[in-house]
Amino acid sequence: MNEASSGLFRFIAGLARHQVVASTLGSFGILIFMLLGGFLLARENVKKWWIWGYWISPLVYAQNAISVNEFLGDSWNKILPGSTEPLGKLVLESRGLFPEAKWYWIGGGALLGYVLLFNILYTVCLTFLKPFDSNQPTISEETLKIKQANLTGEVLEASSRGRVPSNTVTSTVDGSNDEADSNHATVNSRPVNKGMVLPFVPLSITFEDIRYSVDMPEEIRAQGVKETRLQLLKGISGSFRPGVLTALMGVSGAGKTTLMDVLAGRKTSGYIEGNITISGYPKKQETFARVSGYCEQNDIHSPNVTVYESLAFSAWLRLPADVDSSTRKMFIDEVMELVELLPLKDALVGLPGVSGLSTEQWKRLTIAVELVANPSIIFMDEPTSGLDARAAAIVMRAIRNTVDTGRTVVCTIHQPSIDIFESFDELFLMKRGGEEIYVGPLGRHSCELIKYFEAIEGVSSIKDGYNPSTWMLEVTSTMQEQITGVNFSEVYKSSELYRRNRTLIKELSTPPEGSTDLSFPTEYSQTFLTQCFACLWKQSMSYWRNPPYTAVKYFYTTVIALLFGTMFWGVGRKGNDNKQKKRKQRIVNVKFPTVLQRLPLVPICHKLTCSRLKLLYSCRDNQQDLFNAMGSMYASVIFMGVQNSGSVQPVVSVERTVFYRERAAHMYSPLPYALGQVAIELPYIFVQSLIYGVLVYAMIGFEWTAAKFFWYLFFMYFNLAYYTFYGMMMVGLTPNYNVSSVASTAFYAIWNLFSGFLIPRTRIPVWWRWFYWICPIAWTLNGLVTSQFGDVTEKFANGVRISDFVEDYFGYHHDFLWAVAVVVVALPVLFALLFGLSLKMFNFQKR
Repeated sequence: MNEASSGLFRFIAGLARHQVVASTLGSFGILIFMLLGGFLLARENVKKWWIWGYWISPLVYAQNAISVNEFLGDSWNKILPGSTEPLGKLVLESRGLFPEAKWYWIGGGALLGYVLLFNILYTVCLTFLKPFDSNQPTISEETLKIKQANLTGEVLEASSRGRVPSNTVTSTVDGSNDEADSNHATVNSRPVNKGMVLPFVPLSITFEDIRYSVDMPEEIRAQGVKETRLQLLKGISGSFRPGVLTALMGVSGAGKTTLMDVLAGRKTSGYIEGNITISGYPKKQETFARVSGYCEQNDIHSPNVTVYESLAFSAWLRLPADVDSSTRKMFIDEVMELVELLPLKDALVGLPGVSGLSTEQWKRLTIAVELVANPSIIFMDEPTSGLDARAAAIVMRAIRNTVDTGRTVVCTIHQPSIDIFESFDELFLMKRGGEEIYVGPLGRHSCELIKYFEAIEGVSSIKDGYNPSTWMLEVTSTMQEQITGVNFSEVYKSSELYRRNRTLIKELSTPPEGSTDLSFPTEYSQTFLTQCFACLWKQSMSYWRNPPYTAVKYFYTTVIALLFGTMFWGVGRKGNDNKQKKRKQRIVNVKFPTVLQRLPLVPICHKLTCSRLKLLYSCRDNQQDLFNAMGSMYASVIFMGVQNSGSVQPVVSVERTVFYRERAAHMYSPLPYALGQVAIELPYIFVQSLIYGVLVYAMIGFEWTAAKFFWYLFFMYFNLAYYTFYGMMMVGLTPNYNVSSVASTAFYAIWNLFSGFLIPRTRIPVWWRWFYWICPIAWTLNGLVTSQFGDVTEKFANGVRISDFVEDYFGYHHDFLWAVAVVVVALPVLFALLFGLSLKMFNFQKR
C-alpha cells in the first residue's frame, strides 16, 4: 500500500506540474479513495452511481486483504449461540467486506498492479506533458525600444542597435569630470538628470577596525583547534562616499558579502567589533535602515504583482508619511525611468526562469525597489551575477545612473568583464582571510590599480588587452603570496595609499559643522494602520492574480461538494424510512455482552444491559443513517480542512521569503504583515464555505430550518479558517515548506484519532481524554452533530430518541452548543496569533 501511495502521488505531481495544483489534486485523490475505500461507507451504502469508484480504490483491496488476514484467523473462529457462522465472518459481512480467504491474494495482486500502473503513468506524464506554466518569453531591450518607437513615432536607425555614444561624462574619484572611454560608455549610454522629485541628504559611511567572528564550527574543533571563535574579518577599515561607485572584490572566501552584511546590519548571528559612522555619527541600525537600501544577490519579489505595484508598495511604506500620493507616484515613475523599467510598468514580476521578467529585468527591479525608498546609501550584492555580458551592461548602466544622482553605492562583484570593471570609480579589494589589500581609485583604464600592484616586487606586469580584474585576482592569490613571499595586506598597510585612506577616514568620521545626527520620531515611516492597509492591499493583488491557488481551491470545493452530496445523498433525513434496505439481523439472541463489544458500531457501556445492547444492534439500520450523516460531516471537516491547510503553505512560504527582505528594510513590523495575510483569506474562505455548505446541505438532506442551516455554515466556515491559519502557523514555525508539510501531516493524524468519530469521547481512555478536549476537529464535529441532531426528538425503532443517543454515545450535549461555538471561533484566532508571533520571533534566514 505504501508503494502504491507513493506511485499515486508521483503520478499526480507529474500530471499537475505545479506545487499548489499538485497539493490540491493529491488531497482530492486521498478523499476519493478514502470515501470509497469501504471504511467510511460500507459497500452496501455506496450509491449505485458511485460503485465503480469503490472497485477502483486501492484501499478497498488493501482493507479486504488485511481484514481477511485478521478476522479469518483462529482468534475469531468462534461460533456465536444462535448462529451457524464464525464471529470473524459475521464481522466482515457487517462491514460489507468479502469473507473469502482468496481476497488476501486478490488484494496483494491488485496493489502490485497499482504500483506498476501509477509509475507507468508518471513516466508518461514526464515524457509528453509540457510545464504547467507556459513559459512567457521575456522582453528584450531591443524589442522594448521597437515597441516604444511604434508608440511615439520615433525613427530608429538600424546601426544604432548595440552602438553606444562615446561622449558620456562620468565622475572620477577626485570629483573632476573626465570624458569616458568607449568601454566605459557601454554601461553609460545616456545622460542622467541629477535633480529628482524627492531630495535626499548625501551620506558617507566609514568603518574602522571591523572584526567579525563566529563560533568555531564543530568540524574544525574536532581537528584539535582550541580557539572558540573563527574570525572572518580582521580589522577592516575604509570609507564609502556619495557619488562614488565602489567595487568590493576578492576571491571566494575573502569576506566581501560578510563585510557588506556587517556594514548594512544584516547579520543575524556572530560577533561584531569595531566602529561604524554615518557622516561622522555612530551608526544606529534603526535609523540607518531608513536611509539605506540593500539589493540582495538572490532577487526576491512577490511573483503575482506588477512592476509598478512592487515599487508602489515599497515607496508607500518606506517614504516619509508627509510625502503625498501624487509626489510618490511621480517619484516612482522617475525611478522606473532611471533604471529603464518604464515600458515594463504593468508587467507581472513572475517567477525567475519560469514566467514574467527576465533575469536582468529582475535585477533592475531589485535596484528600483530600493531606490523608491529614496536612500542615501545603497549596498548591492553581486548585481551582475548570472547575467551575460549584454544583460550585465544594462544592469550596470542602471547602477551608474543611480550613482550619478549623488548616492553612495557599494557593489560586491566577482570577476567582471573589462567593461563592467572599469565602470567603477573605486576598488575595495580583500584577500582570503578577511583583510584588505587595496583601497583606492581605479583610474582611467584601471591605471591607478595597475600602477600600484606593478610597483610591488615580484608581481608580474599585466599583458596588453588583459582584464585588469582577472590579473589583479591572479597576482594577489594565496598561491602567489606563497611563491613571491609577499604579504599584500602588510604591503598595503605600509603604503602611502593606506595613510591617505586613514586621513580620509578620520576626516569623514568627524561630523560636518552645523550638522545633526540622524533621527526619526518613529521606528517605521508609516503608522501601524497604514502598514496594515498596505500589506492587505498587496496581498489582495497577489491573491487575485493567483488562480492556481484561489480558482483551483474553488473548483476543488465545488467538486468535493458534489462528490459528498451524491455519495451521502439523503442521509441527513431522520426517522424510519420504509424504502431503505434493511440489514439481516443475524445477531439478535446473543447472550454475552463481551462478544458484542467486539462488533463494530455498537455503543459499548458496561452500565447497559444485555437486552439494551441487543435492541440497539437490531436497530442498526436507523443508527447507521446517523453514522453515515456524521461520516459526511467528519469527511468534510477532515478533507476540506487539510486541503486548505496544505494548499496555503506553499503560498505563505514564498511570501515569507519576501517578508524577510522587507522586514530587514524596516518597511513594516511583523504584525501588520500577519494581519494582512490572515485577513485576505477570510473572504475567500467565506465564499468557499458558502459554495460547499449550500450544495452539501441540500443534497444530503439536513433539516431545512434557518437556525440549522446557518449553524452548519458557521461551523464549516470556522473549520476552514482554523485549518488555513494552522497551515500558516506551521510555515511560520518551521524553516521551509517541506518541513512544515511533514510537521502538519503528523498533527493531522493525531487530530483524526482524537476527533471523536473513530473513537467516541466516552470510549477514549481517561489518561488520553485531555487530548480530545484540545483537538480542534473534536469541537467542530461536536458543533455540527449537535446543531443538526442534538435537539431531534424523533426515535429509533427501539424507542430511543436520537438526541438521547447522540448524548449517550458521543457525549454531545445540545445545551453546550454555544460554548462549542465560542471555542470554534477562538481556534482560528489562536492560530492566527501564533502565526504572527512566529514571524516576529523566528528568522530562519541565517546570515
